[in-house]
Amino acid sequence: MKFILLRGRFYFKPNQIDMRTIALFFLTVFALAAHALEVKPDFIVAADGSGNFKTVQEAIHAVPDFRNKTTVIFIKKGIYKEKLVLAASKKNVKLIGESLNETVLTYDDYAQKKNTFGEEKGTSGSSSFYIYGEGFSAENITFENSSGPVGQAVAVWAGGDKSVFINCRFLGFQDTLYTYGGNNRQYYKNCYIEGTVDFIFGAATAWFENCTLYCKKAGYITAASTADTTKFGYVFNKCIIKGDAPANSFYLGRPWRPYAKVAYLNCTLPDLIRPEGWNNWGKTSNEQTAYYAEYKSLGKGANPGSRAKWSHQLTDMEYSAYILENVFRGWKPEAK
Repeated sequence: MKFILLRGRFYFKPNQIDMRTIALFFLTVFALAAHALEVKPDFIVAADGSGNFKTVQEAIHAVPDFRNKTTVIFIKKGIYKEKLVLAASKKNVKLIGESLNETVLTYDDYAQKKNTFGEEKGTSGSSSFYIYGEGFSAENITFENSSGPVGQAVAVWAGGDKSVFINCRFLGFQDTLYTYGGNNRQYYKNCYIEGTVDFIFGAATAWFENCTLYCKKAGYITAASTADTTKFGYVFNKCIIKGDAPANSFYLGRPWRPYAKVAYLNCTLPDLIRPEGWNNWGKTSNEQTAYYAEYKSLGKGANPGSRAKWSHQLTDMEYSAYILENVFRGWKPEAK
């Protein structure tokens, strides 16, 4: 930036760097404006009647079947107690909450609760929200199963391919988040997930980026059921594990199915993580098939020398395979 004296007054004379800065500023403004247009909602949900619909399920029903473009549903603050289903025909649906902590989608079913025929609902039947549609995404929303510590009680049954959750919360106890489907790819960024036993479980390939995993009481963070033909299961990258659980009370995971695959990369682990880290679910044969790995774990719970002998501490070469696009078989979840 330069100033010149002309006829007794100082004038601003932009140099090349200033012009680049000004150009960058205007480009940023235009980009933000374009983004604002992109996220303009198609439907607004408000419990007080100020939107297009009072319930989330009504808005989901209004989405045209097999629409190729994204349908944006904006959900105003409120507690929406609904057992939700997003059918497979509802593709590319995007839910945006007005407030992370105050936009809450909740229900209170659990596995041993009886249905209208007097039968137990089971784990899958307990979910508060079923997601079948491909290309689903959610931002700034709390998903909850409010039944309490009553056994298996799923908050979200995520069964669609190419699902994205950004800045969301998943609240529950046992079996909070069900990542369903061996061919499905799911991306979680800046999310908070809490629970007790197996609170992240299922067969999908799921990448967790900068997430917080909150361990309650005692248990297992993961119970993956990765298929033998699937190369990657769960990948936790730069995540933070914390909680109110006692020291040495949590495992990083146990294999729900023999070929479970889980990797913690550059994660921070507290002392609530057991030194051995991994559990074989009472079957020594699982130790030959499951693939459990860490890379440069940090914190008091990082004990590479004490880990289960059948787990892996990744080399730099092995770590290099964990690239988002590689894990997701070419899918880029944050591509514009």
